[in-house]
Amino acid sequence: MTDEHLEQLEEENVLPEAHPFSGYLRTFFRGPGRSRSLTREEAFEAFSMILRDEVEPIQLGAFLLMLRYRAETPEELAGMIEAVRKAARLEPDEDGEDDALERPALDWPSYAAGRTRGLPWFVLSALLLSQNGVPILMHGYNSHLVNGVGTEAAIKALKLPIAMSAEEARSDIASKGFAYLPLRHMHPKLQELIGLRPLLGLRSPVNTLLRLLNPLQARSAFLGVFHPAFLDVHRETGRLLELPRIGVIKGGGGEAERTPYKHVDLRMLDNGELNDVRWPALLSKPAKDDEDQSPVSLKHFLGVWRGDVEDIAAEAKIKGSAAMAAFLAGKADYMDEAESLVQDWWDNRDRDVG
Repeated sequence: MTDEHLEQLEEENVLPEAHPFSGYLRTFFRGPGRSRSLTREEAFEAFSMILRDEVEPIQLGAFLLMLRYRAETPEELAGMIEAVRKAARLEPDEDGEDDALERPALDWPSYAAGRTRGLPWFVLSALLLSQNGVPILMHGYNSHLVNGVGTEAAIKALKLPIAMSAEEARSDIASKGFAYLPLRHMHPKLQELIGLRPLLGLRSPVNTLLRLLNPLQARSAFLGVFHPAFLDVHRETGRLLELPRIGVIKGGGGEAERTPYKHVDLRMLDNGELNDVRWPALLSKPAKDDEDQSPVSLKHFLGVWRGDVEDIAAEAKIKGSAAMAAFLAGKADYMDEAESLVQDWWDNRDRDVG
């Protein structure tokens, strides 16, 4: 039976009434020459239905897997992100009454999952910036780590605030210069969707869109991805969303964490303009390539910050990531300036944490 025949039968009311979501699936699955990507508006409506629990499980699986199979477009990501912002009430104040002081200078998402990644040294990079006048929002969810410490566990060990809502995160940033907003406290459906990975066997577009969510409209964002193909997708989506300044790297375990053993390209979107900045390697490559030899324990993690233990590779990751972040946040105009600034911050950090 052809699509034309099905359409004729639908018009004659011979077939049962189609589910409202089925039209979006037909857009994907109509076959060679007839299927297409969703428009930004269609992606907004489709993902809004998903967030409202208005789709059947089989429809949800088909939708997520098709996007994964052919890769989501920047237009689709932009539409889905706008749907999340509206559903989670993360949109900017229409009256322009948002207090700029409550907005973070830097958005730092953390959504790496499903692999061994060791210790999240980038959390200490964020702490270093927050101690030096760069307000940070970190948000995320780390699932299915095989052998590592999740972002939230590290933040709890440092006794940094964990917000129960976006409003509480704003308050934490205003008072402490740092907040962590877990995904479950932004919108419960989002955590359910990202938690489908073991069932589907693959990541879904949710993993991508959450990195670009920028819940509190920070002036800049520092993003890490694992697959290089997604570097430019993030930038193009950011441009559609008119994000002012973002930097994307292929980071350790998919996090915004700079490896010290090789050069790292910072792919930037800066007020609509695309440019790349290559940051050089900080250390010689170790015997086992880029393998992290640090003990995977919170005691070691805290010990590096306090100066109780020496870990050259860990310090390089912390300071290297912090220098990139400071550069993105506008604290330095050049790489060497950013690295010198961060070294001074590191030497004079408040070590009394945890």
